[in-house]
Amino acid sequence: MHTRFDGALSTVRAALLALALSACGGSDGAQSLSVAGAVDHPSSSTVSDLQAMSATTQTDSFSSAGASQTHTYTGTSLWGLLSAAGIQVDATRKNDVLNRYVLATGADGYKAVFSLGEINPDFGNRASIVAYAETVGATSVPLVDDGPFRVTSPGDVKGGRHVANLVRLDVRSSGSAIATVGGGVSTQFTVSGAVLRPGTYDLAALQALPVVTRTVGTSVYTGTSLWDFLNTTVGLKTNAAVKNDSLGMYAVATGSDGYKAVFSLGELDPSFGNQPDLIAYALGGAALTTNGFARLVVPNDVKAGRYVSNLISIEVFAAEP
Repeated sequence: MHTRFDGALSTVRAALLALALSACGGSDGAQSLSVAGAVDHPSSSTVSDLQAMSATTQTDSFSSAGASQTHTYTGTSLWGLLSAAGIQVDATRKNDVLNRYVLATGADGYKAVFSLGEINPDFGNRASIVAYAETVGATSVPLVDDGPFRVTSPGDVKGGRHVANLVRLDVRSSGSAIATVGGGVSTQFTVSGAVLRPGTYDLAALQALPVVTRTVGTSVYTGTSLWDFLNTTVGLKTNAAVKNDSLGMYAVATGSDGYKAVFSLGELDPSFGNQPDLIAYALGGAALTTNGFARLVVPNDVKAGRYVSNLISIEVFAAEP
């Protein structure tokens, strides 16, 4: 039994962390977090600025360097922080916020993308926070080794999107240039961008791929895994010299009426977000009709805004800061 020793060690560690922070100039230190890009109110925030916002405490468990770890962080909602900055959208386009993403960048240049649909409470509802403190033992202490800020990605299998030493959050519209083709029922879609094998897929081509079913409520969809399609069927163009390069990438799905939705590759990757999204071509065993020959199905979303119907395009991009 080491309970007393462990408790004493945690107390000592907390004291040392607080002392280290004090030596660096107080709780804010010299580092700040910028929120920029497609927002009405760009900002540069200190720890004190974030502490003045509504606080959230969450416990995250994930794997890092082959070992499991659990942390309890305190911070402010990532979605709330971006919303307060005033996310710019085109009011003439339905759910235009779903065509946006935020790029989180660490002081060392490490990057991870979160689609705004993923973190929006009305859709993906991933409760990511910008953390500025961690509970050690029974004491909440400022982030020192990882700080003063880090973004979290609760529910991820691995910790690759828990960007430490966070310095920037950049909101961007997707790079998609695919325009409407006049609406109507689609019969094929193209795949382009940062993929090894761009091409065109119709119903027969999709049916030739590994079959997956997903049940959403009382609806049973048949199709192929969106992640497997991107990662294996068409292949992703990544830079092996960049750590977790795919986490800085995203895909954009476009319907025949120009409706668009962004998906971060991190939310789809089974090693990270592990979302079971599907390119569906059948519902209840029957071919799709009014939704085109293929539509996206996003089983864990609160609302169906990212269920892009009459699919005509999937584009893959590396995020631009």
